[in-house]
Amino acid sequence: MNGSGFFAELKRRHVYRAGVIYGMTAWLIIQVATQTFPYFDVPSWVVRYVIIGLVILFPVVLGLAWAFEITPEGIVKTEDQPKETPRRARQGRRVGLVVIGLLSAVLAFVLLQPHWFSFFSRSRGKSIAVLPFENLSDNKENAFFADGIQDDLLTNLAKIKDLKVISRTSVMKYRDPATRIVREIGDSLGVANILEGSVRREGNRVAVNVQLIDTLTDGALWTNGYQRTLAGSLGIEGELATEIANALRATLTPEEKQRVKRKATGNADAFELYLRALPYEQGPDTLLQDYHRAEQLYTQAIALDPNFALAHAHLASTYAEIFHFHEPLATWKEKAKAEAQRALDLDPNLSEAHFALGQCSYWLDGDYDRALSEFARAQELAPNNATIGRLSAAIERRQGRWEDALAAYQRIGIVDPQNPNVARELLTTCTALRRWPEAAQAAGRLRAIAPDSVVAKIQTGYIEFWSSGSTAALHTQLAQIPPESDPDGVATAARWDTAMLDGAYAAAAAILTQTSLDSIDYLNAGATPKSFLSGCSALARGDEPTARAQFELARVTFEDNVREAPDSAERHANLGLLYAFLGRRNDALREGRRAVELKPEAKDAVDGALMQSFLALIYVRAGEKDLAFSLLERLLRTPGAVDSASYSITRSDLEKRWEWAPLRADPRFAKLFANPATPAVR
Repeated sequence: MNGSGFFAELKRRHVYRAGVIYGMTAWLIIQVATQTFPYFDVPSWVVRYVIIGLVILFPVVLGLAWAFEITPEGIVKTEDQPKETPRRARQGRRVGLVVIGLLSAVLAFVLLQPHWFSFFSRSRGKSIAVLPFENLSDNKENAFFADGIQDDLLTNLAKIKDLKVISRTSVMKYRDPATRIVREIGDSLGVANILEGSVRREGNRVAVNVQLIDTLTDGALWTNGYQRTLAGSLGIEGELATEIANALRATLTPEEKQRVKRKATGNADAFELYLRALPYEQGPDTLLQDYHRAEQLYTQAIALDPNFALAHAHLASTYAEIFHFHEPLATWKEKAKAEAQRALDLDPNLSEAHFALGQCSYWLDGDYDRALSEFARAQELAPNNATIGRLSAAIERRQGRWEDALAAYQRIGIVDPQNPNVARELLTTCTALRRWPEAAQAAGRLRAIAPDSVVAKIQTGYIEFWSSGSTAALHTQLAQIPPESDPDGVATAARWDTAMLDGAYAAAAAILTQTSLDSIDYLNAGATPKSFLSGCSALARGDEPTARAQFELARVTFEDNVREAPDSAERHANLGLLYAFLGRRNDALREGRRAVELKPEAKDAVDGALMQSFLALIYVRAGEKDLAFSLLERLLRTPGAVDSASYSITRSDLEKRWEWAPLRADPRFAKLFANPATPAVR
């Protein structure tokens, strides 16, 4: 067949017509998908797969058009010779009308798109992201005041159930107005509207200007400006929230109207101190030094306004966080409960007060039912607060409902896509489940959202180690942490641990000499004495006299820690491990078993699994190999038994860490990984 004959055959077989119809239909589908999916919180990757699928199908459609033809009798193979009949001619005209109809639909879509989606965004897009307000004051210190307007506005909008409101942590990356592209922000956050604002503070006067923008059309839906005294400006956020809700046609219940109108405080200085504290309390790295700074600022705010219920609530949360993440002491427990109750007494309908009470029930008392009840009340009062759902999902994780917790975090991630705390929870959950690709994806997300996070970099390196046994990523990520950045000794601990994983024990000891810190954040429930890590380096390289001397120095601290908090499972586990390294077999076994008793897996699937991991390592160092192998075989299949420390139970940890060396010559060691149930579990 010559070239002209081939093209004539394409025409006869209606291949051109099929290509045109398919192309127009595919284009229309892509346009509808890209414009409407964000309003239903459909992830952007779905649109990509739609486009890829349509492209792949194009040659398939052309091939089918060549081989088959639609006739009044149905789909038949195209005949070699044309047989034009009146019926076929009528069919051709009908197909032509279909083509004209599709072209008309495409043209109508193009012409009506701005009006249609503007209507769509108003009728269904009751979603909003409040971007950081621009500080136009000559005094750049007033940036905290601009942040305060934004934060309090978000707090008020979060109380309106009929709105979808993106959290503060998800919008902070858009601080620079010069780099904002409205449509991209809308797609990234899954919202139909954004609010931009500016604040100018001069002396006792404050000027606030805001505009509500449709993310599809980039057009202003509503604008307003306010001129207030400094004291009068503290109530402006309630007015703004009400006017924004009206502009978006959201319905406020009478109770919501009252909550939105309520001022957090009438003291501007107290409010500024409160605002300064928030980033320290809510950062993704959960550092002790940050919590102490937040504690100071909240306390100062309360000193200026003793009736500042919101500050009392956040101070209670800070105390609970110190207890949970760092120091499980009775003093923090008492302070947390007292501040939470004080906040509730001042404002019984304050969502943050119920949330703080829920934290106390969850972390301090282990009362999951009461905690969930308080969280439910907090969520009812602030339907858009994603942090509440994050803690509820954490309880599901403690209850061993890992898949439910993971699904909950994924849902929260869609609603609050730029929140680093959500990304960290996803990372932690996927790590506990030993789903390394998903964990690596969550780590990448966390680094993108919080590029300055030390923990994000370190965890990225550990995920690579757990999945492949390589420390290359740890070295790469640690090199990106500035030498002067070592909060709570976290970076020093990671550098020391990486050297230990490499078998560079002398280098690990040298790393410890380079820090002035006496205690380092390594083991849980309190800072780890540097002498403990020095003892580990010495014991690993065979220097037992030095190891014993260093461990004896650490023993005093570990024993004091247990006396200080006798109900802390983690502190008993730490002491048991130290005793094991000192060769005090019976003492080690006693403390390890006590840790397991205090936090059984049936009560706490997260920390309970870690206490079992401690016990397994204690068994190894105490010479109880039979007990160790029996426990390890189960723990390799148990979610939660993974941490960036010596007691972590993964294949890479067991093969690389010096502590597990006594097991490796035993034939049972290889069989741990030959079990068909555990080949993919590292």
